[in-house]
Amino acid sequence: MGHSVLLVDKSEGIATLTLNRPAAMNALSAELRAAVIAAFENIQQDADVQVVVLTGAGRAFCAGLDLKELGSAATDTEAAVSGTDLVRAVETCTRPVIGAINGVAVTGGFELALACDVLIASTAARFADTHARVGILPGWGLSQKLARVIGIYRAKEVSLTGNYLPAEQAAAWGLVNRVVAPEDLLPVCRALARDMMSCVPDVMRAYKRLIDAGYAGTFTEGLALESRAANEQVRQVSPADIAARRAAIQVRGRQQAG
Repeated sequence: MGHSVLLVDKSEGIATLTLNRPAAMNALSAELRAAVIAAFENIQQDADVQVVVLTGAGRAFCAGLDLKELGSAATDTEAAVSGTDLVRAVETCTRPVIGAINGVAVTGGFELALACDVLIASTAARFADTHARVGILPGWGLSQKLARVIGIYRAKEVSLTGNYLPAEQAAAWGLVNRVVAPEDLLPVCRALARDMMSCVPDVMRAYKRLIDAGYAGTFTEGLALESRAANEQVRQVSPADIAARRAAIQVRGRQQAG
């Protein structure tokens, strides 16, 4: 069997996708980009998968576009840089996507991380936007997303210097949810995935869509969207359903408190 640039493991409702070009710091070659897109298309059709964990092999999460390949005369530079299919595949996944940031996430790799729904970072994780140093402008959302996540002044510091942002600083700025030891990264992500899977699946997915759609608009538009979605969804729930779920929530609350 040939070497696979993307490892896919499905177990207990969780699909773990591992970018697998460790010698190239998981740089996004055309082959790897196509593999990630195909994997997410497959997940969309797999009823057994409820949550996705995206991570990298070796010491990097992802070093961005493969600059060696990009510099080849045979490469369509414009298509590689401007193509948003990869990021869109992650963003539009109906399942929650947890980014397990095991190491450096640079430029296109940073954008790939930002496409996830939740980010858990290893202490070895570092983020950098080197677009200005490479001499290209971002095309996968970084210039707009980062400022919305950490604030415009911090985003400008990161993007206009190309400096690395260590994991603890990323957490302090709200870029990642939390920072854990390297050996705890995947276990923590899988535990978080199991927590997500304990919710009502259809509602969890609808909630993800609602948050994303509202965040893309104004606050007023988001409130209107929420009102419409809630009114439509509540018609599908019976009092007996709510009573049963309430009892389960109370049991879980006591377990967590204990």
